[in-house]
Amino acid sequence: MTRTEYPWLLPSAMADPELPGDRGTRSRRTVRDWVVDIVAFLCAAGLGMVTVAAIDADQSTPDGIVFVDSLIGAAACCALWVRRRWPVGLAVALTVVSTVEPVAAGALLVALFSVAVHRPFRPVALVGAGALAVAPIQPYLRPDPSTSFIASTVIGVLLILLVLSWGMVVRSRRQLVVTLRERARRAETEAGLRAEQAQRLAREDIAREMHDVLAHRLTLLSVHAGALEFRPDAPPAEVARAAGVIRDSAHEALQDLREIIGVLRSPRDDEGDRPQPTLATLDALVAESRLAGMKVTLDNGLTDPEAAPAATGRTVYRIAQEGLTNARKHAPGAEVTVTVSGGPGQGITVEVRNPAPTEPFEQVPGSGQGLIGLTERATLAGGRLDHGPGPGGGFGVRAWLPWSS
Repeated sequence: MTRTEYPWLLPSAMADPELPGDRGTRSRRTVRDWVVDIVAFLCAAGLGMVTVAAIDADQSTPDGIVFVDSLIGAAACCALWVRRRWPVGLAVALTVVSTVEPVAAGALLVALFSVAVHRPFRPVALVGAGALAVAPIQPYLRPDPSTSFIASTVIGVLLILLVLSWGMVVRSRRQLVVTLRERARRAETEAGLRAEQAQRLAREDIAREMHDVLAHRLTLLSVHAGALEFRPDAPPAEVARAAGVIRDSAHEALQDLREIIGVLRSPRDDEGDRPQPTLATLDALVAESRLAGMKVTLDNGLTDPEAAPAATGRTVYRIAQEGLTNARKHAPGAEVTVTVSGGPGQGITVEVRNPAPTEPFEQVPGSGQGLIGLTERATLAGGRLDHGPGPGGGFGVRAWLPWSS
């Protein structure tokens, strides 16, 4: 989380991310804390000096009592420098002292304010109750000749309640700021996690694209390279055609790989500059497979393929591509049928089927991850995909994808 630009203007409890009043941590005073402590000391000392002057003005008070009052008042004011470290203990001690020493009243008010700011409600209530309980004692033991007992008691009670209320308001405001800061920190953390998750999902999508695209290209390479290996006596025209397919497939695979690596290096929110397959390019896929020597029959029952949603069309294309790739690897020479049907409001059904191979061939290794990825892709699109052996030893892939009207 970004820290404030001027932390020295904040209390140490707020410049430090810990909650104000935590006993387990001690923070160094900020510039603001030093200013507040100096002002509090001067206010307590000033109030004490005024009280000493009033006592000295009373001719009935011995000079020794005035001297002792001055020493105790100075000590009470100096004790305020430890109010941040031991607020409760200092407040209790000054409460006891103030019962017989009116010069400690100013220091007591500052100590009570510190307890209310730095401690929770329970210790504040206990210390405040003690201060209120002894408030009538000092006017009774050492009455002010110019003020009645009741007036002195009421003024003392009101001052105690005022500083305690003020301190609790300050503490509540600080807790609110710390709570908002913690919420902002959690929001930043959650935003970072969401960004990481989005990047991970994007990379998973790219990995699926990599498998779908490169598997198709590399299968062409494998099939035609195997044909050249096992038929070295093939006619020159057939060898040249196979070599051309190998060259074109290698070039296309390299281009696809460059596009994928470019996306990984410079992730983008959209894919506008990446050519994406659609239903309109399904004919080109079939033509490419036929050029590679496959027997493919396309039955496209869609009247307007370009009207289909782009994501749905891309998924249909990938399913057909994976089906043709699997047929090329596991049933070379067999005729493959690609059927596409449906429309708006009905959804799109795509089916790729091939019979069992009739001639011996070299097995091309496969992991089955392509069909797993297609099943996941169809599920994420709101559809379903089924695949498995067909009658007579063939194999089929059938998927349905939604197409809202």
